[in-house]
Amino acid sequence: MNTVRDNLQSNKTFSFITSGSFGEGLEMRGSDLDIMVVRKQIEVFEDKHMYLNADKTHFTMELGDTQPGFTKLLLEHSNDPGIRKVCVEIGGDFYLSNLLVKKGVTKDRYSIVHGPCVSDEDGFYDFACCVHSKLWIPQAKQWITRSNNAWPTFDVKQAIVKHGVLFVPVGVKGSTQEELEWRISFSVGEKLLINSFTHTQLLCYALMKILLKDVIAVDADCKELLCSYFMKTILFWICEELPLSLWKPENLISCYMKYFRRLIYCVEYNVCAHYFIPENNLFENKIHGKAQETLLNKLYILKSYGWQCILLSDQISNLNALASDINKETSHLYAKSVESLLNSQLFDCDFLPSIPSSLLEKGIYKVLSTKSSKIISLYTYYLSKFCCNSNRFLPLEDMSCNKSIYKKHNTSISTLLLNTRHDAVSGWLMLASYFYKRKQYNTALHIIQYSLLKFTPEKLNILMQFSDIHYELFKSRLLRNMTIVQLCKFLLLGLVSFNNSTLQPDELQMKEHILIPSIVYAHFLCFLCHYHLKNSRQCWDSLRDLQLTIEQTYLIATRALKGFSYNILGTCFQILGDIEAAKQVFMHSIELFPDQMENEAFQKLSLMS
Repeated sequence: MNTVRDNLQSNKTFSFITSGSFGEGLEMRGSDLDIMVVRKQIEVFEDKHMYLNADKTHFTMELGDTQPGFTKLLLEHSNDPGIRKVCVEIGGDFYLSNLLVKKGVTKDRYSIVHGPCVSDEDGFYDFACCVHSKLWIPQAKQWITRSNNAWPTFDVKQAIVKHGVLFVPVGVKGSTQEELEWRISFSVGEKLLINSFTHTQLLCYALMKILLKDVIAVDADCKELLCSYFMKTILFWICEELPLSLWKPENLISCYMKYFRRLIYCVEYNVCAHYFIPENNLFENKIHGKAQETLLNKLYILKSYGWQCILLSDQISNLNALASDINKETSHLYAKSVESLLNSQLFDCDFLPSIPSSLLEKGIYKVLSTKSSKIISLYTYYLSKFCCNSNRFLPLEDMSCNKSIYKKHNTSISTLLLNTRHDAVSGWLMLASYFYKRKQYNTALHIIQYSLLKFTPEKLNILMQFSDIHYELFKSRLLRNMTIVQLCKFLLLGLVSFNNSTLQPDELQMKEHILIPSIVYAHFLCFLCHYHLKNSRQCWDSLRDLQLTIEQTYLIATRALKGFSYNILGTCFQILGDIEAAKQVFMHSIELFPDQMENEAFQKLSLMS
């Protein structure tokens, strides 16, 4: 799912690569979404005598006075006038500055810089701007022939070498040239290695990450000493050394303890060799002195518990609950897995900085040229999701040529119909919004009435906890035979979001990225249509339905979404001129979601005062 989404959103200018734990297939508690953004017009070579493409920007690696695993990037050729703005000139040469690159991509939404990344204030997304070398670098050539065991396989190695390496904007901390250094990243290769893991290898990795986050890092003296990347590196070395035949479910505990003992060894001797460039000791200048002693004591104590040390994590400490889940019937376990997926970031497309206009054509080509029905369904799903974001390209203004109006109208309708394929209702509500904005209120009402029929109690919401109804529902063989994409189309009530969209009703004055429960938006749009048609009774009926839906928290998944829903209700009262009722509703919103930065009810109350 990550790969399909990355392929679809990448364009001629940028490639997007989902990385970190999430990109590796592990969605850990509290983890963010790491996205590597690779600028395609820039290429890096080791040798300045390589053939240069005049249409691209070329840098060469300068390794002479940098630590292993890092390099400076010297500009050799560029026709892009903006490139020199992110370079530092030294003695007539221009070096790419990691600091200037990060400053150049910070926006209002992504304004926090840490390490190689820029992040949003909530810490949900990390973006790393990268440059790429298609050639395998000399420092890592020994890796290609190093292992004699079955892991990694020849095909995996070839795929990793074929991709090359990335360079991320961060230098060695404290270095005199820190701003000019770029870390050599094997992120894509590491993803391919983890994708080749047996289930037992993946479980060991996940358990060690949980132990690190929930047990080791909760100690203030150990919090900043170890990171997930160290855990991954140590496991790679063990996987390379041990026969693949050992990594079986019945050997999980012994493999896990081998892994844990190797971690202790690395800390004790203050060495953790980079998997691809062993000369790069990841522990250098990081774990020593008192900190090393404290961390070792902690690890020795955990080792004394044996494998049971993992039970110190609250995520897996309740063995009775785990045993209860294991003993439950297949339908219950399947429902739990669907619940986890719906609460996952796998379906999230809101992090995209922009949607290229060529995406529809590219997505349709992928669907038509792919043989696998599962991959086709994923492309169809994400294509539909992206159409929701791409509605900013749909023209709503009048044009002088009737033929042009008709053509663009058909294009808009086609795009919006594609947008109906990722959940049960949100796409239809976007289509209703289109007709509402064109003042075709009766057509919009027909679509809204069709959508309202779908809001039945067994439907699923993102972020919701399953009820007994849902566990009963998943006993049906029909549902268990559906793919996750089919389940979304059949059962999921997606949230409605407008990101600078031409489809947003003028009455809905909202910040960017505010999400509305689809049932709330359906009643709100119904209210607006009747209001403009001067259908007084139906207008009040829609308002009453909206109020009851919110008060009863019907198909509204979270407290925050209920708070935002009250803002919608308050807007209705404002339109009708009932200021006192609007004030009371906005106060309800603040009680539910008292965040002055995110909840616009504070501002609306202030303006009304």
